[in-house]
Amino acid sequence: MRVAEADILIVPGYKGSPDNHWQSRWERKLSTARRVQQREWTKPVREDWVGSVAEAIGTSTRPVVLVAHSLGVATAIHAVPEATRRIAGAFFVAPPDVENAAIRPKHLMTFGPYPRDPLPFPSIVVASRNDVFSSFNAAEDIAGAWGSLFIDAGESGHINGDSGHGPWPEGLLTFGKFMSKLSATH
Repeated sequence: MRVAEADILIVPGYKGSPDNHWQSRWERKLSTARRVQQREWTKPVREDWVGSVAEAIGTSTRPVVLVAHSLGVATAIHAVPEATRRIAGAFFVAPPDVENAAIRPKHLMTFGPYPRDPLPFPSIVVASRNDVFSSFNAAEDIAGAWGSLFIDAGESGHINGDSGHGPWPEGLLTFGKFMSKLSATH
């Protein structure tokens, strides 16, 4: 599938994605990408956030490819049952461990637990070995439950601008390869 054949939905996490974040850069670079806006980026409410993603999927005119980061992964995964038929694929980066009470901020837990059913579309989960919001094992476990291709990003922190992943060219290359394998007839 080519970018022009998909609605690429950028789903940021807590506090959104600032201009230097790879998601914001991809949004500017990919012609059919658009950000799912949330009413309140610093006080996420699961039902509101999930509803915004479900609405964005529902108003899409082409097959949807989700590009979610951090709490955006939890948000997107909870929206999936409402819009499964429209989703051609998902690219999930740095999913937080929404069941670990030791991880801050505490509101991450309001987005848990993750559904553990296999996803009915191709997906990738990219995780770091030293992400402060999730253990590597928790990310690998949830990727396995979803049937996602799991990519070990090494010691990459939270895979955001603060960890040096503003442009993240390796991620964009991986996403491009992923897109090329998706079907446009979804």
